[in-house]
This record gives sequence, structure tokens and C-alpha cells, in this order.
Amino acid sequence: MRSFDLIITNIGQLLTMDYGIEAPLQGKKMNQLMVQTNMEIGIVDGRVASIREWENDGSWTAKTVIDASGKLVTPGLIDSHTHLVFGGSREHEMEWKRQGVSYLDILERGGGILSTVEATRALDEEALFEKAAKHLDQFLQYGVTTLEAKSGYGLNIETEMKQLRTAKNLHDAHPIDIVSTFLGAHAVPKEYKQNPDDFLQEMLLSLDLIQLEGLADFVDIFCETGVFSIEQSRAYLTEAKKRGFRLKIHADEIDPLGGAELAAELGATSADHLVGTTRTGIEQLASQNVIACLLPGTSFYLGKEKGASARDMIDAGVAVALATDFNPGSCPTENIQLIMTLASLQLKMTAAEIWNAVTVNGAYAIGKGEELGTIRKGKQADIVIWNASNYHYIPYHYGVNHVHSVIKKGQLVWENSR
Repeated sequence: MRSFDLIITNIGQLLTMDYGIEAPLQGKKMNQLMVQTNMEIGIVDGRVASIREWENDGSWTAKTVIDASGKLVTPGLIDSHTHLVFGGSREHEMEWKRQGVSYLDILERGGGILSTVEATRALDEEALFEKAAKHLDQFLQYGVTTLEAKSGYGLNIETEMKQLRTAKNLHDAHPIDIVSTFLGAHAVPKEYKQNPDDFLQEMLLSLDLIQLEGLADFVDIFCETGVFSIEQSRAYLTEAKKRGFRLKIHADEIDPLGGAELAAELGATSADHLVGTTRTGIEQLASQNVIACLLPGTSFYLGKEKGASARDMIDAGVAVALATDFNPGSCPTENIQLIMTLASLQLKMTAAEIWNAVTVNGAYAIGKGEELGTIRKGKQADIVIWNASNYHYIPYHYGVNHVHSVIKKGQLVWENSR
């Protein structure tokens, strides 16, 4: 008789995202989805120990049994682009957005990133931890078991380090796993308005200390009109790569500067946003296996008529991930289920593509594809049970939380009380 710590029985519909390969799904392969019914998952010591057809034959014992009759079961969701740790909020900017004031114009008015920088500098690590932990609780309730957290609201070494240390402490204390990205080059602070190259050099000076404390896996930069140019971004990311960091880039969010091409040139793990990316940029992302991390919630919140060209990307063979871009200015939501709906309605992605984008491809977008994003024997047991009978239902029925329960490292960490 087999003994488990936890077993999920009588699963209505199981998506493992396990296709027998150790790589992100590119292009048309994203539309595959293996659906199994009437299954059970046994967990021991935080890892998947058994996946088999469910038989109520008394051949096992378990400390905890969850009956998933009629329910969808999937891997825990991966949110591969967030700005988790920050001070304050920016609800006062909604009126400007309603009036059609652009993102860059809000920045010129002293709003945007710079206002959050002031609020973040004013808080100590304890206050930042308490605030971010509440956001993490919301992420967990929506089915996110791992996320990426960027710094970038310090724009000086002291506060950037404070954000990164807070993220590390949250990783140690909260059920959600956090992968950290250093985004010191998120904007040009007021004090460096006339000499942004000097600011970038100051940010590079912090990399040795970040490495010494193990505070970040990735380095990112906001490559955009009015922020940092292609030339500045190339020099900055090249130096970070020399020091052993993996690369991400905020690319072509507003204007087609060539951020996607730069990501391909430098071998970045992901290029994010990509609303303005050209056909050439898309082709180069595909050829260099750079994951396109798309953020439809940001386009929606900013009132943009178009989002990233997901269909062109997938048709060209790009691996696509989806994320919230949770931040106080351009996408203040922890609801990745809403992002899945927007991906369907705005980006015209299929349900299969969407599920692969928030699981296996999301995991690879943060360098965790070999550990997370799939349900496979021997892998970490990060699993979501849904109050839905099939995978189409989650992006279809929007604006509510469909999670029944969340299992992280084999432990039941959240359960819907309804």
C-alpha cells in the first residue's frame, strides 16, 4: 500500500503541461494541450510522487485527501513580470489617464515612476515588507505560486538594495517563490536628468554588492523614448552579462526602437511588453529563442487601442509568456486570471496558448522551467485546483476568482472558504 502526504483524487480535468521536453513551447507548439480525465496525483515530501488514473480501490493512504471531482487541476501559475515592492499608490493619475495624458507626459508632470520613487525611498524595509506581503497574498489567492519581482523604484543604490532585500525576505517568509530582477535603470532620476550615462554607471556599481548578497538573478532596463536608448541599453546590459547576470529588457513598449532586436542580439532570457515591435524584431526573437513576455493588462489599463502582436509572434515561432506587470501606475492588479481573459479578447490567443503561457513558458521566462511550470513525477508539487470543470472556463468567466485551493511544495497554502 502506497503512502502519501497529500493526494488529489478523482480529478475532473488535469493539465500537466508535461510534453516530454525541457524547453519553452515555441510558436504553434503552444497550441498543444494534453487533457487527462479521472486522474489522481500523489505528493510526498513536497514533490509529485505519482500521477495515474484514479481508482477508488483502497491501495493508498494519505495524511490529506482532496477530492477534485468535476474540477480542473493545473500547475501553479507563474507571473513572470511584476514590480512587487514599492511605496504608495497612484490612483490620482487615473484622471489624467481619462483625459488622454500619455505615460511619458505624466512622467514629465512629476507623476509616474518618479512619484513612486519618492514614496519608496521614504519607507523602511519593514514597511515595504508589510505592504508587499499583502499583495503576495492576493497573488496566491488567484493561483500564482511563483513570480518575478523587479526593483526599480529606488533609482539610487540604497533604495534599490532595500527593495531587493525586501523581496529576498519575502521569498523566505511567504509561500510564493520570488525570482528577483534588478531594474535600477527604470527611469532617469531628477538629479541625473542632464547626465543619464552617469546614472547608469552608478547602477552598474551596485552589481558586485547584489551578487555578493545573492539579491538578483536578472538585470533589466527600460529601453524607451525619453528613458534609455538602444545604445545605452546595449552597453548597460552587456556589462551586466559580463558579470554573470541573465538579461531581461523592457522593449518597444511605446515606440519601435529596436528593443526586441537588442534582446535577441544579447541573448536575453525574455523581452517584455513588445507592443511596438516590428516584424524584424519578432523574427529575431524567434531565431534566438528569446521569450516574449506580453502584458495585455498594461495596454488595457492605459487605454491603448492595440496590444502586442501575439498572433504574429506565435506564427513566427516565438515562445510567448503572459504576466500581470503588477505595478502602481500602469497595471495595478494581481489578478492573472483577468490577464488570461485579456489575452483571449485582445491578443487573440487560444485557450491552450494562454495556459501554456502562464505555466511552462512563464517558468522559462524567469529561468525556472526545469523546476516549475509543469506537473511531473519528481518535480516540485505546485498545483492549483479550480472551481471550474474545464480549462476554457477560466478566461471565459472574467472578473472573479475561480481558485478552489492552492498547493505549494506539497502543502495546502490557500483554500477558498466558499
